[in-house]
Amino acid sequence: MNYKNITIAGSGVLGSQIAYQTAFKGFNVSVYDITDEALNTAKERITKLKEYYKADLQATDADLDAAFERLSFNSDLAQAVENADLVIEAIPEVVSIKTDFYTKLGEVAPEKTVFATNSSTLLPSQFAEATGRPEKFLALHFANEIWKNNTAEVMKHPGTDEAVFNDVLTFASAIGMVPLPLYKEQPGYILNSLLVPFLDAAQTLLAKEVADIETIDKTWMIGTGAPLGPFAILDIVGVTTAYHIVSAKAKATGNPDAQKVADLMKENYIDKGKLGRETGEGFYKYPNPAFAHPDFLKG
Repeated sequence: MNYKNITIAGSGVLGSQIAYQTAFKGFNVSVYDITDEALNTAKERITKLKEYYKADLQATDADLDAAFERLSFNSDLAQAVENADLVIEAIPEVVSIKTDFYTKLGEVAPEKTVFATNSSTLLPSQFAEATGRPEKFLALHFANEIWKNNTAEVMKHPGTDEAVFNDVLTFASAIGMVPLPLYKEQPGYILNSLLVPFLDAAQTLLAKEVADIETIDKTWMIGTGAPLGPFAILDIVGVTTAYHIVSAKAKATGNPDAQKVADLMKENYIDKGKLGRETGEGFYKYPNPAFAHPDFLKG
């Protein structure tokens, strides 16, 4: 593995985390997004990460500032990838958006550049042809809050070169992740194959008016000893991401329960700007959500 220059395409919640974690581990990182406004938001988002790195990793100010200095920000795709050894894509979970992005990326990236998708639910084989370099393309999926939830699921498609697969596993380890190789394509990978049905079930209970948010979370937390319930987790994942996933499911399957969940999330949360922990409100209000109250699990 000879990667030195990494481009992160998409500067949302997870894209910003991937960028900063990669820079924190010594790599040069170019952050790409489609507007300068999005990039300015990313700079603010990344700056806020410093406090988490101090608390969770005992990182020093010097290390954190040095990591930020290794970041550059660019809204011109060709410039953002001109030196890239690896591009990690973290753009919205919409097939048409990703396909269009990979078509453009394949035209401007150097021949050496490896492409990796951070998609949570979509498969690399869906986009391999659009990249123009299927042998240099695979999935590299991170969990939210990657500096402490440091999984890196590396999933190849049938056309991925074995050397590329091994290089990306090595890279994942180099940025402080635990590399988790997937040898066959699996929608949802390992983590989301387990997590998404769990979150789906919680959202369906809410949409069917079986129980309210706090009762559903309380049930899970008391019954399993888990530190968070499904709606607290959804606020971390981000309501927009969850909405894209359930909307795609509704469209693909015609499932009426999925459509009911999608409608509820759009009308009650997306349209009202309640997008999760990052915006100060999602299913809970932050910084003092009800589930964190000492009496939450009491009768």
